Amino acid sequence: MNKVFLIGNLTRDPELTETAGGIKICRFAIAVNRTYSGSDGERKTDFFNVVAWRGLGETVARFAKKGNKVAVSGSIELRNYEDSQGIKRTGIDVVAQDVEFLTPRGQGGDDIDDGFPVQSGSAPSGNKKPSLQAFDDDGDIPF
Repeated sequence: MNKVFLIGNLTRDPELTETAGGIKICRFAIAVNRTYSGSDGERKTDFFNVVAWRGLGETVARFAKKGNKVAVSGSIELRNYEDSQGIKRTGIDVVAQDVEFLTPRGQGGDDIDDGFPVQSGSAPSGNKKPSLQAFDDDGDIPF
């Protein structure tokens, strides 16, 4: 079984590209803190390259940005390639099957158009929070 679960912060903005066949692919990297400290008392951090395909990749590219915290589940994929000097190399990627955005909207940097529709008849109000209405509870159960 090849399954991985990671929670970390994006180290750069996601890059959305397209294959020659027209399939969307999003590449990004996350930094994941280890749960233990080293002998020097500092926590180490691991960096993972992540690939998200098709609709998932488009969603990540649209809503995630550098610094955002995400949870990624997927599998590890090894790929062999030849670098510009002709040396054979091996790359390791996490192929995302699911990405959950853990940074609340409006936090972690500049506010961006999140693409969510505004209810008809209402206008966007910036960072203004909705006010709560008083609720008259006479103690009766309505059913």
